[in-house]
Amino acid sequence: MTLMGSLKREILELLDKDLEFRYAVAGYLGLSEILKRLDSITEEQKNLREEQTKIWREIASIREEQMSLREEQVKLREEQIRLREDFNKLRDDFNKLREDFNKMLAVIGRMDVRLSRVEKTLEKLTIDVEDEAKSVIKYRLKEMGINVDLTSLILPGLELNIYGVSDDICVIGEAAVRAEAGLVDKLLDKLGKLRGSYPEKLRKNIILVMYVSLPMVELVEKAKEVGIWLLKATEEFYRPGELFLKD
Repeated sequence: MTLMGSLKREILELLDKDLEFRYAVAGYLGLSEILKRLDSITEEQKNLREEQTKIWREIASIREEQMSLREEQVKLREEQIRLREDFNKLRDDFNKLREDFNKMLAVIGRMDVRLSRVEKTLEKLTIDVEDEAKSVIKYRLKEMGINVDLTSLILPGLELNIYGVSDDICVIGEAAVRAEAGLVDKLLDKLGKLRGSYPEKLRKNIILVMYVSLPMVELVEKAKEVGIWLLKATEEFYRPGELFLKD
C-alpha cells in the first residue's frame, strides 16, 4: 500500500472516530467556501464599481448635455425676445406705413377731386372756345362775303372742332385754348384723312383755320409758313393772302 493511500485511510478513520477532528475539517472546508465566496464578492464589487463609474460618467455626460440644453434654451429665449422686439418694430413700421398710405390716399382723393374740377373746367373752356371759335370765324367769313354755318364733324377715326360747307366752299379747323406748332401738323393730318377716306366731305375751295386763345410763337410762325389762317376773338395772328386752299 502506498503512502498516499495509507494517509487517506487514516484520515477517513479519524473522520469516522474523532469528533473533534471531524469538526475541524468541517470548519476548514467552510472557511474555504467562505474565502471563495469572498473572492467572488470582491470581483462583483469590482464590477459594480466599474459599472458605478460608468454610471457616474453617464450622469456627468447627461449633466453636461443638460447644461448645454439650458444654454440653448437661454439662447432660444434671447432669440425669442429679439424676434419679439423685431416683430414689434415691424408692426410699428407697418402701422406707420399704413398711416402714411392712408394720408396718401386722402391726398390722392383730394387731388382726384381737384383734377375732376380741372377737367370739368378745361372741358367747359374747350366747349366754350369751340363755340366761340365757330361764332367768331362765321362772323369773320361773313365780313368777307362768305356765309357758312359751322359745326363739329365726328367720323370714325376722325374728329374736327370746326367744320362747315357752303356750295363749293369747305371750312376745316381746330380750336384750342393754348397750342403749339404741333397743331398745324394735326390739322394737316386730318385734312389728309378726309381726302383719303371721306372725300365727299370736301369741296373745291378749302379754308384751313385755327382758333387759339393763347398761341405759342412757334405756332404763329408755322401757320405763316404753311399758310393757315390763325386768329382769336380779338386778334388775327395771321391771315394768308389767298384764303382758299385749292383741292
